[in-house]
Amino acid sequence: MTATQTSEIRHDWTVAEIEALLAAPLLDLVQRAQDVHRRHQDDTIQLASLLSIKTGGCPEDCAYCPQSAHYAKKTGVAKEELMQVNDVLARARAARDAGATRFCMGAAWREVRDGAEFDRVVEMVEGIGKLGMESCVTLGMLKPHQAQRLAAAGLKAYNHNLDTSPEFYGDIISTRTYQERLDTLAAVRDAGIDICCGGIIGMGEGESDRAGLLRALATMQPHPESVPINALMAVKGTPLAEQTRVDPFDMVRMIAAARITMPASRVRLSAGREYLSREAHALCFMAGANSIFYGDKLLTTNNPEAEADRKLIADLGLKVQTLQQHEELPPLPVDAPIPANCPRLGEARTAAE
Repeated sequence: MTATQTSEIRHDWTVAEIEALLAAPLLDLVQRAQDVHRRHQDDTIQLASLLSIKTGGCPEDCAYCPQSAHYAKKTGVAKEELMQVNDVLARARAARDAGATRFCMGAAWREVRDGAEFDRVVEMVEGIGKLGMESCVTLGMLKPHQAQRLAAAGLKAYNHNLDTSPEFYGDIISTRTYQERLDTLAAVRDAGIDICCGGIIGMGEGESDRAGLLRALATMQPHPESVPINALMAVKGTPLAEQTRVDPFDMVRMIAAARITMPASRVRLSAGREYLSREAHALCFMAGANSIFYGDKLLTTNNPEAEADRKLIADLGLKVQTLQQHEELPPLPVDAPIPANCPRLGEARTAAE
């Protein structure tokens, strides 16, 4: 790492500094972010596929989330059982064959509990590693010994978002504290697992809250390896259903500020992409985004179709990150075909199915 690269990686960002970034003229901000990006990143885009392996019934009251049991009667998202290992690995294989290099699995749990279901998730992680893919899970809070077990299984990354600033957090969630989120991240870090941690904009927060979120991330030592930036997908039946859609330029600003404050991190353009034009996507990539969720669905909300994503990346002259290893899983047993009701690549199972 050069002296310039080293000097740009800071852990002492202030809210005022980040507010100034977010308020800068847009093109100036994007140019600065692109300069930082070129010094720290290559020109590849990571394609990550996301599958809901256990949908609905979550006891948390996150105001944005249709998987919360608190809003189930209004959202229609019913509680479902954890998927079987073979079904998940079939989806992972399909994702890999479609070009994804990271397979992310989400379970609507408040916290990880030791037992048969956690054993099953560990087996999924091991199987995805045998496919040569990176694995990432988001399972809620977990304890140090559980993080160690996931690390031993080969887990690459653990997603646990901060969601928003510490100051605005209580307006969105009451069932889990900010400190509990930080404690989970500490357990993940201590186990040697990469951290995937970001947040959501468009929930009614102010500019200072957006800056506060980025400060909370950029003052971590080290920075999260992956930083997903999400725009609220307002879902009917949730408390935030009537929130105004995020302005695409606000996404560009958040991505640019994330790139400037966390130069070596992979910045992921996440939820809300379906409302972005091709031109807005291009600006996001210019601002420093170098990862996207790829496939047909993003947990319980829509995501741009895979072919459109691939065409956009090709049209922009960017490169798709490729697998470094390609170790095949043993074939699925002939008596265990992919069930007809098994979700498609990246698709969450919903009550309507």
